[in-house]
Amino acid sequence: MLLHIPEVLSKQEVAEIRRLLDHEGWVDGLQTAGAQASGIKRNEQLAVDSPIFANLSQRVADALQRHPLFVAAALPKHILPPMFNRYMHGGHYGNHIDNAIQTDRFSGQKIRTDVSTTVFLSEPDEYEGGELIAEDSYGCHEVKLAAGDAIVYPSTSLHRVEPVTKGVRVASFLWTQSLVRDAWRRAMLFDLDMNILKLRGQLGDTPEVVALTGHYHKLLQQWAE
Repeated sequence: MLLHIPEVLSKQEVAEIRRLLDHEGWVDGLQTAGAQASGIKRNEQLAVDSPIFANLSQRVADALQRHPLFVAAALPKHILPPMFNRYMHGGHYGNHIDNAIQTDRFSGQKIRTDVSTTVFLSEPDEYEGGELIAEDSYGCHEVKLAAGDAIVYPSTSLHRVEPVTKGVRVASFLWTQSLVRDAWRRAMLFDLDMNILKLRGQLGDTPEVVALTGHYHKLLQQWAE
């Protein structure tokens, strides 16, 4: 499931984060690239030992956890600290699949990556190229969102970032271990949850809506780890 989540960050929050990022040193993204990624990754990342990293990372994580669509879609059990990257001067990231296991850089805990998220911090008209291309069983999906919006997709998806030919593309990216490991089950739970919300808005808490809500929670209880 590829899901667009609008307004994770307000325009003011984006401006504050960008102001700090624009005055901070960046490092070559190859420093965090594995053997396979080193041949296809050309970007910059905010150093994790930067004095602003922990605060900005927590701000993005808190914003996502406040957003009901993100919580409904990802069903987060553990959110890895969001990181920040920057693409310019032809920077790109070729086709790849994210590592199945990542380490929480603050706690040292090993986390399974079920859900990948990109929060855009540049407006689409600030750069040319730089589309996130994610593939699934329905084909390739091109993503280029407004600053403050996020895209969520399974971490098993093949994806890439197209070359940025003009301007600068800044984003935050992160991984989540979900309460529900299977992507299809997460998608079914999300669809059920959204339809229950629509029915509740139209009908109120009728016995049928309450029963469907109970069905959702029974499935979640059955599938959660």
